[in-house]
Amino acid sequence: MRVLVLAKEDHQSEAAKPPTPETMAEFQKFNEELVKAGVVLGDGRLYPSSQAKRLRFDGKKRTVIDGPFAETKELVAGYWLWQVRSIDEALEWLKRAPFNAGTYEIRQIFEFEGM
Repeated sequence: MRVLVLAKEDHQSEAAKPPTPETMAEFQKFNEELVKAGVVLGDGRLYPSSQAKRLRFDGKKRTVIDGPFAETKELVAGYWLWQVRSIDEALEWLKRAPFNAGTYEIRQIFEFEGM
């Protein structure tokens, strides 16, 4: 199964502070373990919402909304695309991540049969 692991925004990620070299080294080591195990299909860090746009659909009307967006708890700072056997396996991998704070969401990707 494929899952999307979403790193939720917080006041620190929206400020886009770069991580320390030590923190980056720990994260890189963890990410290399994931790649070596064949779990990671893709990953990325997103720019802050101040550089984003939203498009709201209301019937035929389209409205563009410029960032930043007020509710940072609803935003995504980054993501991983993982191939795992189950949500529980994804949870076990994520528990090993060298993070000291933050909220992460794991969502299974709906796959259509025959596609």
